[in-house]
Amino acid sequence: MEKQLTLFMSELPLPAQRTIKRALSLLDHHLREPGVAFTSTHAARDWLMLKMGTLEREEFIVMYLNNQNQLLAHETLFSGTISHTEVHPREVVKRALYFNAAAVIFAHNHPSGEMTPSQADKAITQRLVQALTLVEVRVSDHLIVGRRQIFSFAEHGLL
Repeated sequence: MEKQLTLFMSELPLPAQRTIKRALSLLDHHLREPGVAFTSTHAARDWLMLKMGTLEREEFIVMYLNNQNQLLAHETLFSGTISHTEVHPREVVKRALYFNAAAVIFAHNHPSGEMTPSQADKAITQRLVQALTLVEVRVSDHLIVGRRQIFSFAEHGLL
């Protein structure tokens, strides 16, 4: 991520590069503040847009939340090609249990900029929901990050 962001930012003037780095740092710090909760998808959108909007390959991020929807941790679990990322439910369940998460938010990017979920996106989301339900972990949302917008599965009734 840092390498890809650096490639994108190298085209920008130095003050803009500093501003983007500072914004990412502030948003990341804000997400980790005690008491900050993701009661809606808007709480994470700016951070995800800055973090994933310029990636050239698909990445699948999981945000692990406690019972109050506060961020415990986040990580990129899977990286793929320009049009596909292989997601393994077993690994998602294993990491959710590792962080003792009560809920998760998934996010992945579409480097093409198209935010409409594919059939594969819908299918893997349902498989993940089923797998995590068995271990009592809620799926709060699955977000698809385009270049300038984010699609929410929860807001569109797909969860």
